[in-house]
Amino acid sequence: MLVRRTPACTLRASIQSHSHYSQSRSKSGSRSLATHAPSSSGTPLKEKNCASITPPYQTLIQNLEHVRSVLKRPLTLAEKILYSHLVDPINGLGSGDVGRIRGEAYLQLRPERVAMQDASAQMALLQFMSAGLARCAVPTSIHCDHLIQASQGADADLEKSIQSNKEVFDFLESAARKYGIEFWKPGSGIIHQIVLENYAAPGMLMLGTDSHTPNAGGLGMLAIGVGGADAVDAMTGTPWELKAPQIVGIHLTGQLSGWATTKDLILHLAGKLTVRGGTGRILEYFGPGVENQSCTGLATIANMGAEVGATTSTFPYSKNMQSYLHATGRGPVARAADEAARKGFLSADEGAEYDEVVEINLSDLEPTINGPFTPDLATPLSKFGAFVKEQGWKDELSAGLIGSCTNSSYEDMTRVADLARQAKAAGLTTKVPFLCTPGSEQIRATIERDNITSTLEDVGAVVLANACGPCIGQWKRDEKQGEENAILTSFNRNFKSRNDGNKLTMNFLASPTIVTALSFSGKLSFNPMTDSIPLPSKPGETSQSFKFSPPKGQDLPSSGFIPGETSYYPEPIPEPQPETEVIIRKDSQRLEVLEPFESWFDNGDGKRNAKNERGLELPPLKVLMRVRGKCTTDHISAAGPWLKYKGHLTIFLKICVLITALNDEGGEMNVAFDHDAQDGQSTTDTIPNVAKRFKARNQPWALVVDDNYGEGSAREHAALQPRFYGCSMILARSFARIHETNLKKQGVLPLWFVDKADYSRIASGDVLETIGLADLLQGNPNAQISIKVTTRAGEVFEIPTRHTMSADQLKWLRAGSALNYIRSQMK
Repeated sequence: MLVRRTPACTLRASIQSHSHYSQSRSKSGSRSLATHAPSSSGTPLKEKNCASITPPYQTLIQNLEHVRSVLKRPLTLAEKILYSHLVDPINGLGSGDVGRIRGEAYLQLRPERVAMQDASAQMALLQFMSAGLARCAVPTSIHCDHLIQASQGADADLEKSIQSNKEVFDFLESAARKYGIEFWKPGSGIIHQIVLENYAAPGMLMLGTDSHTPNAGGLGMLAIGVGGADAVDAMTGTPWELKAPQIVGIHLTGQLSGWATTKDLILHLAGKLTVRGGTGRILEYFGPGVENQSCTGLATIANMGAEVGATTSTFPYSKNMQSYLHATGRGPVARAADEAARKGFLSADEGAEYDEVVEINLSDLEPTINGPFTPDLATPLSKFGAFVKEQGWKDELSAGLIGSCTNSSYEDMTRVADLARQAKAAGLTTKVPFLCTPGSEQIRATIERDNITSTLEDVGAVVLANACGPCIGQWKRDEKQGEENAILTSFNRNFKSRNDGNKLTMNFLASPTIVTALSFSGKLSFNPMTDSIPLPSKPGETSQSFKFSPPKGQDLPSSGFIPGETSYYPEPIPEPQPETEVIIRKDSQRLEVLEPFESWFDNGDGKRNAKNERGLELPPLKVLMRVRGKCTTDHISAAGPWLKYKGHLTIFLKICVLITALNDEGGEMNVAFDHDAQDGQSTTDTIPNVAKRFKARNQPWALVVDDNYGEGSAREHAALQPRFYGCSMILARSFARIHETNLKKQGVLPLWFVDKADYSRIASGDVLETIGLADLLQGNPNAQISIKVTTRAGEVFEIPTRHTMSADQLKWLRAGSALNYIRSQMK
């Protein structure tokens, strides 16, 4: 159903080498962020050279005029940004029927920028290098944030991580130098905060190799999380393909007040939409409730849009965005955006239609806590204490963690510091470990200058390195291992075992202010809006209590942002240095040059793969297992301590493919059946070990999986790992968007059950054969794929499936991978 939006909400504008990694030295122990010397800058930011980050508004607006001549209807903001980036704005949409574009048409797009974090950049660069180009086709950056483990505190953790990951950082920096990529060193901060502070611009289209790339949507752009192979498309100048998303309008009215924050808005919305409600959709916010939100507050909302599966989220250009651009040294971008806004480019047209509209009155919102184990289990704070009691959990908090890419803005930190000052005045300190992760060196330096850091430390906070840390499992936590316990975080994701490796740790998501308040109480049931904390008293004294006042903060620092340790920062717009040798040690246990995946078909050269007697159908595939229930990319390809092996596919795959997936035949974790076990082999083993046996026998295989398979991060290893071991097809009740695309990129065929009940009809050891794939590969766009199933008992039946393969994606499948196809076109 299409919903017409009125009225329009348009802004009328009145408005170096690795050995030189800088090591900060703590002056007050692990709880301190050190004061940096030689290259540290306490001078407020100056206006930057914005030539490479200012969108080409004139060209984009001209492209959009061509699109309007085809569509002849009002456009949403998301459509304006997408369609203005079409490779062919005249013919790229085909029919102008909105119903045949959104959710159906495949768009060929030209993103303006790529950003990669250090864990995913390894594989992306290895793939890019195999393309043989001398430089990136679009501005690209690398951000060292995922490989820094939280343990003792900022300085010690950073130094240890630089030493333990030196080989990877050397590789990334040398590749960046060779290809002209901006390299943000360890300690510079988290990719999404850095992008928001330095690269994001209204109306831009960019890709990032992390699922929370949409964070940059807080500046009124489309930032989309992808796998490394998709990033390589943009980096090589290859048109990037996206199935045109549906557009959901989120109409905001009213005003946030008291304890309610933008984090509570997105937690509330996650509860309404669920983890699948945004799949194949862009969330576009509009209405009077948008205008009063800070730019960084909008970024928080966009960041967690990933938790409902949304392609990305965006907002109309606002005065607060304009102010944020000026405050972060991007005045030229703001002035160009002002002009683009005057021409109507940076907001939806009057009468634009949405596929669905969700109404939210901000005045009705209260703080919300989501979890455990899924980000869409939303409970209003007023009901959370009763919820804890109903579940039989201990009314006890074991740790509070704030910061991360989702909530580490200056506004977040000033609100938290206000609570800390209130508590300190009452003589309170936190009752549980209280960890704070600054999002960037710019934020770290600014909050230190403004005495926010010392205020938090005074009440017990431990300030961690400017990195992802506990949010992604980089947390060396010794306590509570093997024990059920509850932590409260301002992070974005809370899957089982994600943060500390303990499957019994329950992570509840909340705003930084709620996390902070409950850290002083130590109880899950504490409601700072209504409850008080007893104060210590001596015998005979009248007992007293303390109650928080609603926190106050400010979105931008009065004295401006300061950059802090500038040696962490890259040279702007670097030129490639082709003479640079990319550093990969021959005996490396961390990095491995990629070998192309083999195609089961003829690669388009007429030479049939002798191993496949079925021609353009897949060979007979044995079912490895039927996966039960939620299977995120964390389940398929674990992070945490395994991140360090992400650049070495062989080692990485040996240890952690699907190790936390549940086998539906028996319900056990990390157990698979080998019905063809040979002498001396058991009929059950770990999933990686059975996959290795199949590979050793040259037995291609398939997986049968449940709904929303591949939910979570953008990590393409969740597609690379099964592919490496011989997985050629995955049959799912449904897929998460990024993961389905990653499978296609690596030459794995993703198919959807037409009847979800067929999931239970297929078991491990059954043999699957495609019927109709050959017609599809030979150019019949209407061909349907069915699956012939031969059970272990000899029963034979056929089930219908549906696919989402575009013409280009079929070329990837036929070539064995997208990279194989790209390489073949460059010869």
